[in-house]
Amino acid sequence: MSKHNILFIGLDTHKEFVEVAYIEDQRSAQPIHLGRISSAKASITKLVRQFQSKYPNATLHFVYEAGPCGYWIYRLLTSLGHCCYVIAPSLIP
Repeated sequence: MSKHNILFIGLDTHKEFVEVAYIEDQRSAQPIHLGRISSAKASITKLVRQFQSKYPNATLHFVYEAGPCGYWIYRLLTSLGHCCYVIAPSLIP
């Protein structure tokens, strides 16, 4: 496994689950759909730890769309020391 500077992790949040996909910071990288996880705090914390373990030299950047699920995911991810961006749906092309 090669070193990566940044790993972008996209979260599609819903009330009961979160769809997860990620892409490595390389020109030839392809997005990878990781699948669906529970929207529980423990599941998201476990997901973060898995990415930290698999990509120990990478900076994790989480991105998700603002919606009715609130900002608790943003607060959780930033409290764990990671970058998190909440994007307004109207600004996504």
